This record gives sequence, structure tokens and C-alpha cells, in this order.
Amino acid sequence: MTPAEAASPEQALPEGAHPFLAAAGWGTAAVEPIPGDASARRYFRLRRPGATAMLMHAPPPGEDPEPFLRAARWLDANGLRAPQIIADDSAAGFVLLEDFGEIRMREYLDAWPQDEHEVYTHAIEALLQLHRLPPGPFTQYGLSEYLREVRLFAEWYCPVQGLTVDLAGYTQAWEQVLGPLLARQRPGVAVLRDYHAENIMLLGGLEKQGLLDFQDALVGHAAYDLVSLLQDARRDVPEELERAMLDHYIARSGADAHFAEDYARLGAQRNAKIVGIFVRLWKRDGKPRYLDYIPRVWALLERDLAHPALAPVARWFDANVPAALRDPAGRLGGTFAA
Repeated sequence: MTPAEAASPEQALPEGAHPFLAAAGWGTAAVEPIPGDASARRYFRLRRPGATAMLMHAPPPGEDPEPFLRAARWLDANGLRAPQIIADDSAAGFVLLEDFGEIRMREYLDAWPQDEHEVYTHAIEALLQLHRLPPGPFTQYGLSEYLREVRLFAEWYCPVQGLTVDLAGYTQAWEQVLGPLLARQRPGVAVLRDYHAENIMLLGGLEKQGLLDFQDALVGHAAYDLVSLLQDARRDVPEELERAMLDHYIARSGADAHFAEDYARLGAQRNAKIVGIFVRLWKRDGKPRYLDYIPRVWALLERDLAHPALAPVARWFDANVPAALRDPAGRLGGTFAA
């Protein structure tokens, strides 16, 4: 299918794409739409003889490609494999990218589970490489952002479950839990924030990993991307593998004695946020498929809440979220019927 032959709204290139691609030398390429993700961004694979590329459309005002471009160029300049930028028009929301192919870590491990330990070890090594760098050109992941994110649980999950909860107590509990790690995340490391098996591409070998979906990068705690990888919302990571990879990171990085408890703090923070986001994707954005992930994320959240460092937040959950809504087998119930 050439650009001129795109047949449906889902397949058709966005308005303005043709002149952008022509100027970049890809005007006659065949176009293959790529299924979308949780954002409003759209992707297309372009094919011409002997070469492929990816077109990303992140249209303003809802999207802005500049954070992606800034992070991609910084990562590439520092030896990590983000897609190289072929051409861009930020004002129109177009970015033409290197194509990393179709072998994601997620699908590779579905086919070759015996390689799980090796693949995750390489993913941890990539994080170690990232964390040896000075913090990137990103803003700080501060308490206000942590709290804004965890409030998504109270703002979206609790109402659809018919819960009236203590919002002030919720915020205060998280302030108690997250406060101690703030000093430990300075000067901080680049935090990609969505570092997991569906955003890691395998580039011609298990040790060669390409990075995707890093446009929301901030400077924060080294444990955050470990949580994203090892407490994956979309893929079951065995607990023994999670523990082995966490131990590997701690041993190789020389992390301090508080690192494991901070991992639990950020695990609970991230998982509470994700439950809220997945409900929002359903209720606001009409994407109910993300509800299928909620039982896994809830189970991870419960494990994190069991850590002593999470005691204030765990008490809040015990007082505000009934046990019937915290049962892995029946948590979604009829309330979440799409």
C-alpha cells in the first residue's frame, strides 16, 4: 500500500504526512499502520527497496514530540540505543525514525522462555549503563509528581468501585512513605518511566537492546525503572527472577542499604498509579482492554504494601478498600464490565 492508497481512517496517513515524507526522501514508501498504544500517538512502518523506517505522529496540542526528540538524542549521544532521528517536524507532530524491527522482548520471551534470565540480565545491564551517566536534561521527579500520580488511584479506581475514601489521609500516608527516599534520589539518574518488556526491542542479539517510549523521562530514583521492568503490568515476571535481578542490580551498582525498601516504595507508588491509569483509559478514552491487566497490577501492589516501609499506605488501604475488592479472583467483578 502506498501513501496514496491508504484506505481507512486507521490506515490513512495523517494530513500533512505526504509532504513531510517526500521532503525526507520517503514519499514513495509503502505504508503499514502499526497498532496503537495507550496514547494518542500513531505509528506507521514505511518500506522502500532495501530500507524501512518508522513514522510517528504525535499531533499537538495533545501530544508534543519535543520531549521524545530530546531524550532520544541524549540517549544516543551517551551510548544507549534509542531510534536515530531521520527527520522531524515538531510543529506538525511528525518524526521519522530508525526502524528497530519487530522483535520485542515480550514476544521473544513468549517464544523462548528458557532465555528469560539472560534477557533480563541484559536489560539490567542497560540500566546500569544508564545510571552511570550524569542525570540527563530532564526535570526532577519530585514529591508533587509522585503524589499527582498516586491520586489517579483515588480519582479513577475508587469511584468506579463506589468507594468514598479519605483523600486527605491518602495523600498524608504517601507523603510519609515517599518522603524518606527523596534525599536518596539526589542527584538522581535518568528515569525512562516505561522500561518494560513491551518497550525493549532486541536488535540482532539478546544483549543488543533498543529503547522505546521514553518521552516522559525525568531525573529520579534508580529503583524506579527496575520496578517498571520487574513488576511489569503486562507480563508475569516470576518472583524468584525479580529477586535475582534486584540482587544483581544491587551487587553491580553498589546501591545503599535502603535500596530494597525504596524499590518497594516506588513499586507501590507505580502500581497504584497504573491501576488508576488503566481505569481512566477505559472510562475516559474508551480502551477497556487495559482492564485485563489490573489483577496482575493489584497483586504486585499487595506485595509491595506488605513491606514495612509501606505501613502508612497499607493502613489506609485496609481502612478504605474492602477486602472483597482486593481479592485477585474477584476484584474486578461486575463493576468493570466494559
